[in-house]
Amino acid sequence: MSSENTLDDEDTFKILIATDIHLGYLEKDAIRGNDSYNTLDEILKCAKTNQVDFILLGGDLFHDNKPSRRCLHNCITMLRRYCMGDTPIHFNILSDQNVNFNTTEFPWVNYQDENLNISIPAFSIHGNHDDPTGAEGLCALDLLSASGLVNHFGHSHSVEKIEISPILMQKGKTKLALFGLGSIPDERLYRMFVNNQVTMLRPKEDQDEWFNLFTIHQNRSKHGPTNYIPEQFLDDFIDLVVWGHEHECLIAPTRNEQQLFYVTQPGSSVATSLSPGEATKKHIGLLRVKGRKMNLEKIPLKTVRQFFIQDVVLADYQDQFTPDTPQVTKKVEDLCYAKVTEMLEEAERERLGCLLTPEKPLIRLRVDYSGGFEAFNTSRFSQKFVERVANPKDIIHFLRRREQKEDIKDEVNVDYGKLLKTTAVEGLRVEDLVKQYFEATEQTVQLSLLTEKGMGKAIQEFVDKDEKDAIEELITYQLEKTQRHLQARGVTTEQDIDAEIRLFRDSKKNTTEEENEIKEAINRAKALRLERGDEPVDADLSRELALDSDEDSVPFPPPARGRGRGGRGRGGRGRGRGATPSEPKPAGRSRSQKSSATTQSRSIMQAFQAPSQRSSRTSTTTSYADVEMTIDDSDEDIPVMKASRPPPRPASSSSSFTKYSSQSQSQSSKGIAFDDSDDDEEDDPFKGPSRSRR
Repeated sequence: MSSENTLDDEDTFKILIATDIHLGYLEKDAIRGNDSYNTLDEILKCAKTNQVDFILLGGDLFHDNKPSRRCLHNCITMLRRYCMGDTPIHFNILSDQNVNFNTTEFPWVNYQDENLNISIPAFSIHGNHDDPTGAEGLCALDLLSASGLVNHFGHSHSVEKIEISPILMQKGKTKLALFGLGSIPDERLYRMFVNNQVTMLRPKEDQDEWFNLFTIHQNRSKHGPTNYIPEQFLDDFIDLVVWGHEHECLIAPTRNEQQLFYVTQPGSSVATSLSPGEATKKHIGLLRVKGRKMNLEKIPLKTVRQFFIQDVVLADYQDQFTPDTPQVTKKVEDLCYAKVTEMLEEAERERLGCLLTPEKPLIRLRVDYSGGFEAFNTSRFSQKFVERVANPKDIIHFLRRREQKEDIKDEVNVDYGKLLKTTAVEGLRVEDLVKQYFEATEQTVQLSLLTEKGMGKAIQEFVDKDEKDAIEELITYQLEKTQRHLQARGVTTEQDIDAEIRLFRDSKKNTTEEENEIKEAINRAKALRLERGDEPVDADLSRELALDSDEDSVPFPPPARGRGRGGRGRGGRGRGRGATPSEPKPAGRSRSQKSSATTQSRSIMQAFQAPSQRSSRTSTTTSYADVEMTIDDSDEDIPVMKASRPPPRPASSSSSFTKYSSQSQSQSSKGIAFDDSDDDEEDDPFKGPSRSRR
């Protein structure tokens, strides 16, 4: 370390923290294609300049679940350029690395690998964009982990119980326990917290000497009753939480007065949607930990493209025009032109003297035209700013306030466009859109066999991960199960069948059985694709259509958090499911055969009247058992002799940890001193009031 910096000594951990880099976002865009790559280069260069001990990433390193070759190549190139070298590592790993890094065949930290020369280790959890998928439960981070460039941790293999074992580190006299939990669907994780199924392990010895750092990638703001993780769910012995997934930069640590820990939300390093939260200035953090004290320094990112957003409510300009004013549309367009010009002038002023900031900013003007106003031609309007903004095609976003739903008496001629008219769909997921659709429609067009959650999950898989058979397999699976249920109940009349189907469907809502059925159908869809020999389409080939817009201008938002897809306990799909031993196995089932077999118009009554005509697929008596699946800132260079790699420390046995339930309210003493002074001051970061013991 530099001897000029007296704040950093042999007992101080220096950690660079960042989340949601979204590498590869809009990489085919002619203007914005390199934004995410330039920012990652700046982040890694900052880590090397500040001579940090390690880099901590809070998920969503990649924007796509299957990154393109260009994306992976650029990522590997930058990690090799900045993270490999002869600089010695000054901290040791004390915990059992076979437990900490359980997703690779090389279960040890990369800097202890005798075949690698690592100068800055990078530790990362996975997010909802780059979450593990497939039968093997692998993600893009596992490729970097197997290459020895990133240490992937925080991957939970169980869908029923989670044990979070920390990476125990020591530098001089400072002991750091690094906890991590990769992205899991919020509803499932919420339920697991409520049922005390999430446990955080702590060392039995000297518990008060450890600084506990927890990295999580979940919804922090409430999006629904259970579609987020309240801070109160986390254990009270934690000192600092690095919260990923939320894109708004709130990096200054905030104190949770109930659990008495601090939370920092670095936010994303690239704007993936034109929403107000993305307009906040982007930062990364330089965290210093010494003993039980910490200091977080904010580092602004200079390569991030500027983003300005304004809201205009036309009804507030009645002194200038009303819906009845002659040529009102032209006057509205002139008003919008003036607003956009103001934002461009502000961007130009801010960019003066900063050569790293991209020239063209992102501009978004949200126009509320409620009250009888009409929208003008946005394409013609955008032509005026083609050479000045980075997103000329979606500068203007028209919206209306949500109107009260009218009582609809005609159940046949329903205007679904009117029913589903909303202000905007920013931040919504496919599952949310499906749920909103069926909440708005009448009883006559509701689902009969499937639940809204099941249909939403299947559509999510089709949209985000290109599982073309997910919807069809879910329908087929639910049809099979419903038929077996009706047969077991002995229902024969059509009226009784309809009533029993509704009861059977409603009984599975929001239950574990419903989740298991969704997983089974998704796994069957994947198995069918593998049976046909279809390989995942490379992103370079499958995304020929250039993305000129961002995520808030299309109805389908970012992928949902961590689908629970993984190993299948019942084997491959092509093992004669539904066929009796005496039946010869078909040579192969083409897509046309499958489509023709599943598109026949057939009611439940017909299925009972002609059971012998059903395909072997629907006549199976296979038991559908529950299967456990994988869820998924230049200092002067100082010549330094290469320090010998410390040998791997003896693995601490699992008995050296104490289990702490997620709902435990034990008031253990923490005695931690935090620096609550302003981040920009040059004072000693380790001076500050001591936290009161609890």
